[in-house]
Amino acid sequence: MSDNYAPLVGDNYDPERIRVIIPVGGKATRLLPLTAETSKACIRLLNRPLVEFSLLSLANQGIRHFIFGVKGYTNYRDLYDYFESGYGFSVRYNIKPRIHIKYQPNVEDIGSADSARINMDYYEVNTPVFAVQGDNIFDIDVKDIMQFHRDKGALMSIVLREVDNVEGLGIADIDKNSRIKRFVEKPLPKDAPSNLANTGLYVVSPEIKKVFKESGIKNIAAEKHRLDFGYDFIPYMTQTGRPVYGYTLKGSWFDVGTPKNYLEAMKNLLHGGFKMLTEFGGRISPDKKIWVQGESNDAAIRRQEIVRKIRQGKIEIEGAVLIGRHCEIDDNVKIVDSCIDNFTRIGKGAVIENSAIMDRATIGEHAQIRESIIGRHTTVSSSMRKQTKLGEVSVVADDVTIEEGSSLMASKIYPHQHVRGDFFNQILITN
Repeated sequence: MSDNYAPLVGDNYDPERIRVIIPVGGKATRLLPLTAETSKACIRLLNRPLVEFSLLSLANQGIRHFIFGVKGYTNYRDLYDYFESGYGFSVRYNIKPRIHIKYQPNVEDIGSADSARINMDYYEVNTPVFAVQGDNIFDIDVKDIMQFHRDKGALMSIVLREVDNVEGLGIADIDKNSRIKRFVEKPLPKDAPSNLANTGLYVVSPEIKKVFKESGIKNIAAEKHRLDFGYDFIPYMTQTGRPVYGYTLKGSWFDVGTPKNYLEAMKNLLHGGFKMLTEFGGRISPDKKIWVQGESNDAAIRRQEIVRKIRQGKIEIEGAVLIGRHCEIDDNVKIVDSCIDNFTRIGKGAVIENSAIMDRATIGEHAQIRESIIGRHTTVSSSMRKQTKLGEVSVVADDVTIEEGSSLMASKIYPHQHVRGDFFNQILITN
């Protein structure tokens, strides 16, 4: 193998030689309607864009070079406008030397593997690539997987984890040396060769660029008009006898690709499930998982008022709760295992349980929101006489107004709508 095979020279590990590619394409249909107008990588989670967790985890391990494999207007706009070159992110988390973010050239890809191909070629990447998904959160020791990759003489290493339910996941069959014999994307449970699921995290050696040029790969791309890692590229690699190995993940991993998974990940992270980020700023006491953010003079005034109400029992908190900056929360509000984003207003007597309230939302008096996600700049009108109730993993997208007295159970509302009434297991979308 070449000296560039992995960022290891002798016993010296050099994370700055790794290039991270984050393919962000497609419509993220599983997260609709949150992704109707927003890149899945930039969906707010714990008061920050989802992909920020991945960047932080890897930057804290010394990785400095990232490429967003963006496809489509929304993905490019949201990622570029927020992260730009990575300078602001580096300042925010005090990362020195700073990280550098590049973007896929103005070329449409036909899948995650094709995105890796385009970017490795365009940016002349001749060092190992760590490919990660924009809707995953993970704890991984990059040095350990790179050592595994080198020791096995792998062309590609896939991060696997044991799962109880294989449904909707790519499943690998490995031998005693961890070599992948067979890979099946989203098999029926009865057809799954194991319970080892693909996490969407891959290490590939620079020699992979030669595989992209093979006629077999070109034929797949031409016939299917798709070149996805799970559906196409990994099966091709295993079927042609390439050294593809499975690395079993020891840390935590969350697929945030559905509203239910989003809420589960949010609760797990609030309770300390992501070792790279267990503090969110503004913890009110060492023995409670309650954070009220707000460092500036203006934000600190709101923060102090909320903290005072919590200590006086005027705001009831159970479990782990994160409250963002510049929030206004009235008396007799109950919040359980939830996240309240910046500039949110919550009326008196409201109950919020196991839910995410995104920034600049307004929650009316006595509203009851359970196991649900409320989008940005959305208003949930409610009163003591006409309580509004949401539950059973209801999802309300951005800029929606819900009239008082409404009920939404297991329902989804797309952006920019004004709705009222009772809805069960329905999707409300504009023409």
